[in-house]
Amino acid sequence: MLAAVLAAQQPATDAAPVVVKPIDPPANPLPSEEASAGVTKFSFVAYGDSRSGSQPDVPGDGQVLHVEHTRLMDFALAKIDALASTPYPARFVLHSGDAVLRGANPTMWNVSFTPIIERLSRRGGIPFFLAAGNHDVSGMPLGNPGREPGLRNTLAAMSKLMPAEGSRRRLAGYPTYAVGYGNLFAIAIDSNIASDPTQLAWVTEQLDRLDRTRYRHLVAFFHHPVFSSGPHGGPAHLEPPTIAIRESYMPLFRRHHVGLIIAGHDHLFDHWIERYADKDGRRYRIDQVITGGGGAPVYVYGGEPDLREYLTTYASERVTVEHLARPGPTPADNPHHFIVIQVDGDRVSLEVVGSGAKFAPYNGRTRIDLFDRVS
Repeated sequence: MLAAVLAAQQPATDAAPVVVKPIDPPANPLPSEEASAGVTKFSFVAYGDSRSGSQPDVPGDGQVLHVEHTRLMDFALAKIDALASTPYPARFVLHSGDAVLRGANPTMWNVSFTPIIERLSRRGGIPFFLAAGNHDVSGMPLGNPGREPGLRNTLAAMSKLMPAEGSRRRLAGYPTYAVGYGNLFAIAIDSNIASDPTQLAWVTEQLDRLDRTRYRHLVAFFHHPVFSSGPHGGPAHLEPPTIAIRESYMPLFRRHHVGLIIAGHDHLFDHWIERYADKDGRRYRIDQVITGGGGAPVYVYGGEPDLREYLTTYASERVTVEHLARPGPTPADNPHHFIVIQVDGDRVSLEVVGSGAKFAPYNGRTRIDLFDRVS
C-alpha cells in the first residue's frame, strides 16, 4: 500500500517523443509502369516551397495548418476536378522541396504539412511525390550529424508515397527515386548533395538503362535551380549545389535529352530554356521552371545571373540560355501558384495557375508550349 502511495506521488514520466506520421497514400496509387505503358495523354501538377516563414509574431509551421499552402491546395484540387473530365486528367503531383520550415522538427510535418497532403490523397485521389529541400534535410553534407534528423523525418513522411526501399526505382537510404507513368519518366534528386557521387551514379544508371522508345519525356525535379534571377541565383550569388548541378547533372541531362527541370528554392516563378546541339548537330531544349510559389514568403526579382563561364564551358555543345519569363520586382507581381504540365503524345505544354490571383507571366498569357515549332 505504501509503495503504491509513493509511486502515485512521483512526477509523471516524460511523454513519448513526437515522431513523424507517414503521409497516407491515395486509395488508388500510381499504377505500375507496365500497367500505364500505353498512356500518352495526361497532366500533372507541380509546385514547391510550401514552408512557413520564421517571423516570431506570425504563427507558422508546427503551430498551425499552413494557411497559404491550404489555400493553394484548394485551387489545385479545383483544377484536378476540372481536368478529370478532359482527355488530360491529372495523375500525380510533384513538389520541388522545402515542405516545412525545419524538417528536423516532427511537429512541423504533422501539424502543418501532412494534413494538407492527405487532403490531396483523399479528395484528389492522386499520388504526391516530394524532392528534398534544404529546409527539409538541411544543407549539411552527406554524413553530417546535422543532416540526419531532417533526412529521417523526410523519409518517414514520404515512406508510403515514394518507391519502397529495395525497389529498382529507389536509391537506398536517400530521398532519391524515380517514377514512370505513361510516356513520362520523372526522377527526384536531392540537390542538397548534388556533388555526391553515389547519387550521381544511380541517376546516371537510371537514365542509361531507360527505354526511350517508351519514355518520350524525361523530367527531373529537385530543389536548387540551375538558373535563377531570384535572391538565390542573381548576379552576386551562386550556391554550391547549383555549381554541382551545372557541372555534373546538366551534361548528363543533355546527353539523355531531359526535357523539363522543375525546381524551387526561390519563392517565385522563373522560366529558362537551355538549347544545345548533339554530336549530329540536332538542336534540343531543356525547360527549367522555378515554381516556388507553394506558400512560403514571396521573393522578388534580384537580377540576371552571370552565365558567361557556363556558356563558355559548354560552347562545343552550342549551349544557349533564354530567359523566357522573369519574376516581378514586387511581391504582388509574384503570387503563390502552381503549374500544370499537359502531356499530349510527343507534345508538352505548361499552364501557370495563381492561388486566387491573376497570374499570366508569359506576356499576359498563362499557358505556353514546351517545344520549338518548326517553321
